[in-house]
Amino acid sequence: MPTPTEAAAAESRAVEILRRVRRMEVQTTRLADDTMAGRYASVFKGRGMDFDRVRNYVPGDDVRAIDWNVTARTGDPYVKLFTEERELTILLLVDISGSSDFGSTPDSKRELSAEAAGVLAASAIRNRDKVGLILFTDTVELYIPPAKGRTHVLRLIREALYFQPTQRRTDIVAALDFANRVISRRAILFLVSDFQPGPPFEEKLALLRKKLTITNKHHDLIAVTITDPREAELPNVGRLRIEDAETGQILQLNTSKASVRDTYRAQSQARRARTAATIRSTGVDLLEFTNGTNWLPALVNFFRTRRHRLG
Repeated sequence: MPTPTEAAAAESRAVEILRRVRRMEVQTTRLADDTMAGRYASVFKGRGMDFDRVRNYVPGDDVRAIDWNVTARTGDPYVKLFTEERELTILLLVDISGSSDFGSTPDSKRELSAEAAGVLAASAIRNRDKVGLILFTDTVELYIPPAKGRTHVLRLIREALYFQPTQRRTDIVAALDFANRVISRRAILFLVSDFQPGPPFEEKLALLRKKLTITNKHHDLIAVTITDPREAELPNVGRLRIEDAETGQILQLNTSKASVRDTYRAQSQARRARTAATIRSTGVDLLEFTNGTNWLPALVNFFRTRRHRLG
């Protein structure tokens, strides 16, 4: 049994969580309305078709629409008719592994991920689409099936912010495998992660490339990388003890040496560039958000560019 003090602290924490979730819901809804209005719909709506029925072939019909199975069975030519897809399924895959808790700004990478996911979820709901959520580490920690409604979006934001994972490491491939199993029809998948696969780096990058390629054939996959400025640049603060949030490995660095800072910067940039190049080589669209910066222009520009490219 918790003590009265512990119970009061837990209740206070719950109230603060609810307040923050509602503040973020208001903020993400406003951003979706003010910034994303029209852009989301123009990129994603109406790009798929649902089978409706078959009818007899008439001269002038596109021969590519002939249903050969029905034609063979009846002896008369039939064509398939389709209707424009009425709603889409959006699935947000959000990385909540140990490295997502890092942040050199007032917000962590996980908080930025939750905010970005909230904007996308609010945009989906505004367009009467269904949206679901997968939270993952090196396993799928939580799956919320796609649904509609304000209450549903509120739950997605709350879980993205505060769900407590059981593991610390990352396995993006496992998350994509799970998504491919639970979503059978073509959907829009936003994969939100810092894309730090850990060692062996090249081996895991090769596995990621293969899985991204496979997933993008079945779904419309969009990668969203979340980074923090301190991950690319060490401060000059003398001796620094760095702990890997996922493996617990400890690294001692003397940041007063310019050579140490330069080496760290070069290696970080090389890994980031290698990861981005791998993602783009699969045909997957890539968005890059940095903690502590205004990431909305990048999102708006992504939708604008994508709309022009897809025509």
